[in-house]
Amino acid sequence: MHTPALLRLRPAGAADNEDVAVEMPVALTVNGISQAVMLATPADLEDFALGFGIAEGWFASRHELLELEVSPQPEGLELAMTVTAACEQRLKQRRRTLAGRTGCGLCGIESLAQLTAVRPGPVTPPLLADDALARAWAALPAAQPLNARCGGLHAAAWCLPDGEMVLAREDIGRHNALDKLCGALARRGEPAQRGFVLTSSRASFELVHKAAMAGIGLLACTSAPSSLAIETARRLGLQLWAFVREGRATRYA
Repeated sequence: MHTPALLRLRPAGAADNEDVAVEMPVALTVNGISQAVMLATPADLEDFALGFGIAEGWFASRHELLELEVSPQPEGLELAMTVTAACEQRLKQRRRTLAGRTGCGLCGIESLAQLTAVRPGPVTPPLLADDALARAWAALPAAQPLNARCGGLHAAAWCLPDGEMVLAREDIGRHNALDKLCGALARRGEPAQRGFVLTSSRASFELVHKAAMAGIGLLACTSAPSSLAIETARRLGLQLWAFVREGRATRYA
């Protein structure tokens, strides 16, 4: 069964149909055990599963994900992952460590302790050409074919230090778009640290954290940064740029 990323609908009072981005629950299970339910656009789901797992510290490498099955469910989709015994044990230990703590509901995590439960190591930013960010920003619209049709999707793109855009992924959620991109890089065996990421969104803590977990040393965003994103980027040695658009860019870390 193929679930489209866009639906063709006619809004009330409109004369013609329009494309609308699909948002649906996507459950991620590991060896039969539910781990997370996200709201995502059903495209590039193999990349999403691997990238989300890398960002969450589930996988030490792409080779720990042995098999992935996408299964339609009455309420959405299930990404059923089969993983190595070492990966399964790591997840079980993490659940035991966090069991019984008070939930805070922040960014989908169960407790404040989880903010620091998985710590990315220090990263090294690439040396950019002077016009790299401007070149990447100019290429971003062409890397968003779904968004061009509906206007409701974010993109995350991986670029070389000269600004050449190599790979991009789209999703209704900015975090999901980055997960998909990081998963695609991992599946291709691409050394993510040799390039940088440009996203069509604000710079949040989660984007900085996910980029660093994937080994990416430079994150550029088209909108504003948050204070926690800046603080985290500085701590990790990640170079953070924001307001990358229309010939401008501001470096915050």
